[in-house]
Amino acid sequence: MLKAVLLDISGVLTEDGEALPGAVAALERLQASGLSLRFLTNTSRRTSAAVCEELQRLGFDVAPEQVFTAPGAIRRHLERHQLIPYLLIHERLEPEFADLPQGEADAVVLGDAEQRLDYTHLDAAFRLLLEGAPLLAVGTNRYFRQAGKLHLDVGPFVRALEYAAGIEARLLGKPSGDFFHAVLEDAGVAPVEALMVGDDVECDVAAAMAVGLEACLVRSGKYRPGDEAKAPEARCAASLADLVEALLAGR
Repeated sequence: MLKAVLLDISGVLTEDGEALPGAVAALERLQASGLSLRFLTNTSRRTSAAVCEELQRLGFDVAPEQVFTAPGAIRRHLERHQLIPYLLIHERLEPEFADLPQGEADAVVLGDAEQRLDYTHLDAAFRLLLEGAPLLAVGTNRYFRQAGKLHLDVGPFVRALEYAAGIEARLLGKPSGDFFHAVLEDAGVAPVEALMVGDDVECDVAAAMAVGLEACLVRSGKYRPGDEAKAPEARCAASLADLVEALLAGR
């Protein structure tokens, strides 16, 4: 029995800072249904608070405790293991980590750092990894959609550092199973009682199904024709609004 819906944010609810057509009304219908909702994102250009504030500004009734971000998961990991990070992140994400202990870095945190993903910063990260520092990454997303175009995401840079240093990154966001399990634990449901909705067939849909969730690929955001073939057992819907219509019709 379906008890919870996990929703990717960019490409499902929003795009380029605007709500996707029908998404606000669709979310209202989901909330009224009594299903437990959680909102997931690998975005590493904004803090968890900023993500929630944008959703609220766009008309989505979302509480801060319902929002799970990959940077937030990394912060919790750093605190739990008492690590001091070398932050290769976007400048807008710096407040997420601002009050952590300072000192000689013993971990590398890699996000979508945009212009900071240059040789100097990557080389500094590489040297720390050679010294034994763990590589903590927001995810392995290959690209994201912005202003109607696809752009490089953090995944290619994760793979470059893994290859150069001969190590394997610890992924704290999607597609990590640990990330999904943490969200499910917070919602108080088992994997078989939850549905993941996303526009990324690899990091949202296939990854969720790998840990036992049902998943739906929406044909919005970064979706590209033919993505369905990469997860043939997943649901598909043109949009969140269409998915919600089908879900609630069957209840």
